[in-house]
Amino acid sequence: MADIDLEGLNYIVLVPFNGTDGAGGDSRTQDLNIWYESGDIGWMITATALVLLMIPGVGFFYSGLARRKSALSLIWLSVMATAVTTFQWFFWGYSLTFSHTAGPYIGDLANFGFRDVLAHPSVGSERIPDLLFAIYQGMFSAITVALATGAVAERGRMLPCVIFMFVWATIIYDPIACWTWNPSGWSNKMGGLDFAGGTPVHIASGSAALAYSMMLGKRRGHGTHELNYRPHNVTHIVIGTVFLWVGWFGFNAGSALAANMRAVMAAVVTNLAACVGGMTWCLLDYRLERKWSTVGFCSGVVAGLVAITPGSGYVPAWSAVIYGVFGAGFANYATKLKFILRIDDALDIFAVHGIGGLVGNILTAFFAADYIAHLDNVQVIKGGWVNQNWIQLPIQLADSFSGGCYSFVGTGLILFVINLIPGLHLRASEEAEILGIDDSEIGEFAYDYVELTREVLNDVDGETASMFSNDNGVQNYPTQQREKNGMPVLDHQRMYGAGQSANP
Repeated sequence: MADIDLEGLNYIVLVPFNGTDGAGGDSRTQDLNIWYESGDIGWMITATALVLLMIPGVGFFYSGLARRKSALSLIWLSVMATAVTTFQWFFWGYSLTFSHTAGPYIGDLANFGFRDVLAHPSVGSERIPDLLFAIYQGMFSAITVALATGAVAERGRMLPCVIFMFVWATIIYDPIACWTWNPSGWSNKMGGLDFAGGTPVHIASGSAALAYSMMLGKRRGHGTHELNYRPHNVTHIVIGTVFLWVGWFGFNAGSALAANMRAVMAAVVTNLAACVGGMTWCLLDYRLERKWSTVGFCSGVVAGLVAITPGSGYVPAWSAVIYGVFGAGFANYATKLKFILRIDDALDIFAVHGIGGLVGNILTAFFAADYIAHLDNVQVIKGGWVNQNWIQLPIQLADSFSGGCYSFVGTGLILFVINLIPGLHLRASEEAEILGIDDSEIGEFAYDYVELTREVLNDVDGETASMFSNDNGVQNYPTQQREKNGMPVLDHQRMYGAGQSANP
């Protein structure tokens, strides 16, 4: 084979970072792209978008599980969590979590407002720059907050929850993520293995949701026939699950922080654990109900994904089957804890994310393998029990329980203080809860009830229901006509105010 003149080819040579200023260099005089592989950059931008996709997935999943009159509020909270937390992350969250001069528990404000966050190699990996690492990890913060705020389902006010988002991300999420993922963090230095968020994301959000549920109290009619526990829209649950399933490839495989074999393995175990988790939960529900539950399958998929998250970059493919079975199995049985504790965790956030994350952390102590971690040709670990590293289990437990306890106690204190502030009481009024959070807090609805009512009347009477509507679209059916059709007689003057459009 003839020799190739490499210097004559038109390509950019990858150059090791040469230690210039905190921003990584001056783009006016230097090519800052030469420090990084374009493939790694491309994959991480894609992974960032995939994690963002998970957030409306959480909203649809939660919305489908709730009752119709509060369905839109849970989607609203998820997308609002993205906005609030993204600003918080830019403002000081990234600096508090991943500043290069961080301490063992929390960072400093060296990167306040993304100052000097540009082309310097990130603390997560030298293969991607600070700026890319910042936006990727910002999505983790956003989805964690979205998961936790599902606890306000059907009885929590929106404004206090929005304030809570910013405060919780600062006081709870940022320190836990710092001690877990920042090289200066105490758990990281101790040898804790958490690839993509077992403690910072799932245990933290699950514990926070449990505390939020306790602070809010039970929904009106909880424990009686008045409160219908059946999900109002299973299709929304399936759509949310699909968004989460697809986005989790960016969540776990993206945590390799490069396009390499470790990312590929993370993708493999992520998908396998999800599949096994879905089948496991479905079978467990069939054992009791003799029905092949769609909601059960979707819940199992999410539980399998939660469990494999901390170990996805450390464990071999065969272990994903165990993660799926144990993750879904323990989460399924953990849904009974809320009855034992007498807590109204409406969406089982603690069971799926809190317990699921704990199971994943523990299993990682057993199945983490040194040769899997080194698939990126960078990281060296002692492994778990498969490598006879017996101390890994107590390390994982210490990380899990410290994160869970800190989140639970801290969340309770944050909510207690917020509730004392005039105008920021957490719980919606009884009238608002009866009307539904969508009507009382947002004034918009997931479904158009007025048009639905018209269609029902058309089917029953064969007449045009619009003849009973005024110019404002308010349904002014005569009482006898409503009673004839089996419809409730509503006092719109009392419920909506004179002259306002009704949408019962």
